[in-house]
Amino acid sequence: MEILKLLIVDDEEGIRTGIRRVLKDFTVSFPFCEDDFEFDILDTETGEEAIELLNTSTIDIILLDNKLPGMEGIEVLEYIKDNGMDTAIMMITSFASIELAIRATNNGAFNFIPKPFSAQDLKSAMESITKHLFLKRMTRRMKAEAKQARFKFLSVLSHELKSPINAVEGYLRIMKDAQAGKDIAAYEKMIDRSLTRLESMRGLIMDMLDFTKIESGTKLRTIHDFDVIEIAKMAIDSIYPVAIQMNITIERDFPEKLIMHADAGEMEIIFNNLLSNAVKYNKENGVVKFAISKKGKYAIFRVEDTGIGMSEKEQDLLFKEFTRIKTRKTKNISGSGLGLSIMKKVILLNKGYVKVESKEEIGSVFTVKLPLASMP
Repeated sequence: MEILKLLIVDDEEGIRTGIRRVLKDFTVSFPFCEDDFEFDILDTETGEEAIELLNTSTIDIILLDNKLPGMEGIEVLEYIKDNGMDTAIMMITSFASIELAIRATNNGAFNFIPKPFSAQDLKSAMESITKHLFLKRMTRRMKAEAKQARFKFLSVLSHELKSPINAVEGYLRIMKDAQAGKDIAAYEKMIDRSLTRLESMRGLIMDMLDFTKIESGTKLRTIHDFDVIEIAKMAIDSIYPVAIQMNITIERDFPEKLIMHADAGEMEIIFNNLLSNAVKYNKENGVVKFAISKKGKYAIFRVEDTGIGMSEKEQDLLFKEFTRIKTRKTKNISGSGLGLSIMKKVILLNKGYVKVESKEEIGSVFTVKLPLASMP
């Protein structure tokens, strides 16, 4: 249950008492909200007292009469607007006019409820203004989260690109000045390291592009029949050069053919992330086992490694955006912190699921289950 603080501002005691009685045990619920809303009710008979309460506590909703002794309700409304207070206001008055309605609306009043009003009129008005307040706050929160996500996105991008750019620039300057002599062979390690850094940057940029397309809903999907075994073989070929450097064996257990009706590019994203992590977080001379099978109307993809493994706490963070598990064992492994979160979004997009089993120093097993026929 979520409690909203309600302030009644009216100089008629009978109105204040009547509203309290109607709303005492009243709750508001919406299908899109997990919790119902109930009201903690305060009241006052003057605009001055209302402003004092607004300055000392958080008020969510105000039922505000205009004709008050001293400061009028419209002046209270203007004060709330001028001070940027996050409060929803419903005017309650017997003297509503077009001029007052326009002035009140321009100053942020949500609506009017004319006197006299019935209990049902009041309850309907409270449902309406509560929904309005909830949606307004939810919209503001979503905008703030989107802004924060954009900031984090750019921060990660700039941070992750800065180091490899500096490294490549440094190697190029050494070669330009021929600091190791004129023999090109003297620069082979620098060239190899530069190419590795550039490949890392390319991977980061591709992760970022995939992430933004999926998040914004602009990713175009091409659903058609294809042999998923061929996609899996291409994914192995892509990661093979890295596996050779670590002397990692990739074993596969595939059927000869398995037709899926889905987006082949999305399957490539899934396989590339599964295999990339299985190799990068493996140990020298390790093994990666990649198995594909069919179970009813589903395809099962299982990738097992003999790597460094993860604790339960680390597994909880695994699919969070921009999150990389940083330990002594992973500090030298490059990555954007986006790959597995992108993979999970793609899996969910295809109405599938992913399961992880891992033990530290023993290895990890990722199991993905996807329908053989995905819907656009």
